Amino acid sequence: MENYSINTNCVQAGYTPANGEPRQIPIIQSTTFKYDTSEDMGKLFDLEANGYFYTRLQNPTNDHVAAKIAALEGGSAAMLTSSGQAANFFALFNICESGSHIVASSSIYGGTFNLIAVTMKKMGIDVTFVEPDASEEELNAAFKDNTRAMFGETIANPALTVLDIEKFAKVAHEHGVPLIVDNTFPTPVNCRPIEWGADIVTHSTTKYMDGHGAAVGGCIVDSGKFDWMAHADKFPGLCTPDDSYHGITYAEKFGKEGAFITKATAQLMRDFGSIQSPQNAFILNLGLESLHVRMPRHVENGQAVAEFLEAHPKVTKVNYSGLKSDKYYELAQKYLPNGGCGVVSFELAGGRDAAQKFMKNLKLAAIETHVADARTCCLNPATSTHRQMTDEQLEAAGIPAGLVRMSCGLEDKKDLIADLAQALDQI
Repeated sequence: MENYSINTNCVQAGYTPANGEPRQIPIIQSTTFKYDTSEDMGKLFDLEANGYFYTRLQNPTNDHVAAKIAALEGGSAAMLTSSGQAANFFALFNICESGSHIVASSSIYGGTFNLIAVTMKKMGIDVTFVEPDASEEELNAAFKDNTRAMFGETIANPALTVLDIEKFAKVAHEHGVPLIVDNTFPTPVNCRPIEWGADIVTHSTTKYMDGHGAAVGGCIVDSGKFDWMAHADKFPGLCTPDDSYHGITYAEKFGKEGAFITKATAQLMRDFGSIQSPQNAFILNLGLESLHVRMPRHVENGQAVAEFLEAHPKVTKVNYSGLKSDKYYELAQKYLPNGGCGVVSFELAGGRDAAQKFMKNLKLAAIETHVADARTCCLNPATSTHRQMTDEQLEAAGIPAGLVRMSCGLEDKKDLIADLAQALDQI
């Protein structure tokens, strides 16, 4: 599939049926698998043979879909998880342990920020957050002897900052650690972080990859390019024998291309069990088959809505990297020449009250906590997800009370703009 375009791989990669086999990826809705002898099963437990013995670790349906996403991102291996949050946790915890340190962009999804800053801190893993626009010198200053990973989002949710992947990768590699990039919003259709130096890519497949609000899930893709053994002292989990798997050293046995995902599957999925259900993987694959068709429409609608809002007198600011006035326009032209996504955020004059009136009068756009769906949805953080904060606290957090996040779906852009216009008229 390496010779096919990403458009073809969205449809064809990951599963090729043999003569007489199902054309569609089969749903293997089974918790366990039968073997003729204990010796056959024993080879699986020893990681000496390929196969399946319990869906908590692996399932054929999931692996077909993971292989497709690996092909789309240009990676060597991939695994599905139960959610995007699980994907980010596994990607980090696979190379971190108590006493480790992470450098992360401060402009990331709030749930991921909390995962790293609070939950993983309780596990003894420290973090230094850096501004996404930090200089190389500032990024270098954040690293410590115990730093094991660098993390950021291609397009941050909901700040919509654009990550300078090449710069972050350069600094990470100078310190002998991998760059992990959450590529949920652009998807590989609009950006392939591995081509810019990222080592691990994660996704909340719940968003554009599924695209229909039907199945929660996540994915981790390994580029297969980071040389773990060259930095063996930093990554003992990959570069020293694993006593829980008969002394296997993952980086030696499976090489750069397979060590990371094999360890995450054999160790973390075994112990945490955050598997994606085969049914959800099947639904995800249906979404992937049209991803290359849907993303251009999301971008077209996002661009049209952003341009309309920028010209409206009741809107004080619009965040969308496709606008020439946007702070990240030039960076987006480099990494996202075909556009980023359909998510736009904007601030209304009149603050919280104006946002509430605006949201109340929307007719087509639904009020939801979701984003990246076929259907357009909106959210005002001040009156929903962040309603416990005062206006002053919201301002300090970079989420003004009048901020609205809009995820443009696949409807006609003229209808979306008409809906926005009539709701703004009633403020």
